Amino acid sequence: MKKDSRQVVIVGAGPGGLAAALLLAKSGVKVTVVEKRADVGGRTSTIHQDGFKFDVGPTFFLYPRVLKEIFAAAGYDLDREVAMTRLDPQYRLVFGAGGELLATPNVERMEKAIEAISPEDAKRFHQFITHNRNKLEKFLPFLQSPFESWRDLAKPEMLKLLPLLAPWRSLDSDLQVHFKDERIRLGFSFQSKYLGMSPFRCPSLFSILSFLEYEHGVFHPTGGCGAITQAMARIARELGVEILLDEPVEEVLIEGGKATGVKTANHMLKADAVVVNADFAGAMRRLVPNAKRNKWTNERLAKKKFSCSTFMMYLGIDGQFDDVSHHTIYLAENYRENLKDIEERHALSENPSFYVQNACVTDKTLAPEGQSTLYVLLPVTHDTGSVDWAKEQPRYREIALRQMERIGIKGLESRIRTEKIVTPAGWSEEFDLYKGATFSMAHSLDQMLHLRPHNRFEDVEQMYLVGGGTHPGSGLPVIFESARITSRLLLEDLKMEPQWQAGSAEETVTGELVGAAS
Repeated sequence: MKKDSRQVVIVGAGPGGLAAALLLAKSGVKVTVVEKRADVGGRTSTIHQDGFKFDVGPTFFLYPRVLKEIFAAAGYDLDREVAMTRLDPQYRLVFGAGGELLATPNVERMEKAIEAISPEDAKRFHQFITHNRNKLEKFLPFLQSPFESWRDLAKPEMLKLLPLLAPWRSLDSDLQVHFKDERIRLGFSFQSKYLGMSPFRCPSLFSILSFLEYEHGVFHPTGGCGAITQAMARIARELGVEILLDEPVEEVLIEGGKATGVKTANHMLKADAVVVNADFAGAMRRLVPNAKRNKWTNERLAKKKFSCSTFMMYLGIDGQFDDVSHHTIYLAENYRENLKDIEERHALSENPSFYVQNACVTDKTLAPEGQSTLYVLLPVTHDTGSVDWAKEQPRYREIALRQMERIGIKGLESRIRTEKIVTPAGWSEEFDLYKGATFSMAHSLDQMLHLRPHNRFEDVEQMYLVGGGTHPGSGLPVIFESARITSRLLLEDLKMEPQWQAGSAEETVTGELVGAAS
């Protein structure tokens, strides 16, 4: 296709930026992606170390339908481009309060697994699935649309959803309608950590996260989630997108209140529009002078609520723990106190909850023969100055290794052949995440929909946002959705027609959900 004279610069080659690049390039725009790191993917990239491969961030690939549609819009088939395995069991939950749950998409087996812990709750599993299928079906069109003012929230069709969405309830309160045992509720609400939030504060809407796992599956892309962004970059280049690596953007060029391009150390790139795919607060403070921001000033950003951070260990080990699931989540007996440490006290827990990915039980490509990888994540406070990570890192490493024994990983230290640790300070330094908050601004009711930074950025004309810091929010499926929303708005402003069927996603997904419900 002959390119239009219109030019767009995308700052950041994360999943949202790459998805926007595919859609815009397919629609005839000349796209340049500028990435400060040496490879694409951002936090959805791959660490290569001593022959081992680790995902930097996301390890769960959920709801592939959105990305399938973006690939199809660009003329490609996701299933052909990226090999994936649907996991069954999806993950193992180990409760510090006692008991385990092997989560499976098989309804009968899942009911029996719940029954072993709480017979009464097992009877309500089907009710939970049906309720959330209806919730997603009705709310999906709003997740796929921009929210630019309170008027979008006040639309009659949105107001009709209030009884179903119950925004006045927390996720845990909403789950109490279905499940009485707190362990079972935790099994259907730990997914709020994908948003960096506590289930006791996270809005009830997000019960759809665990529903998506059971309805649409948990997948492992061969080579890890970084293989997805690698495929996206390859396809973007095939569509004519230029991707500049090792090219940090120094500032967004603004003339008369409009973004006109970006400046790097080596280039002055002029453009008709600029798309920012980076941590919102970190990028604004670095790329746009405070005086040119009316709504999202540094002072206002400092007052916003931010998600938790994570203490990460990427371990290459001798041998493999064959009896440990691909994904394991340990929920500490003092789970509520853990959350208070993270969100209120901004202190480190001595008995923290944690997550381990033992991916080589599924994917042997991640490690040399006879060896395997472990990805260990402990949710911790974002950076408030209360934790000195230079001092605490060695101690917390010991705590993390000791916690591994709770899920059957014993004698680990003697088997470690390579390791990398990232603390909240590391997230700030390496990825420019404001306060080291790995999931950006928290998804509280006062920071969602039109109250989140808009896809069509309010403070600077011809500037747009994609990624977890804008609507709809964090997590790969919604980040991809942000790219669709932003791409449509940008093309509308450039007076260009999207070269994909704008309504196809809504019709396809809603139709399939209705079919599944009938």
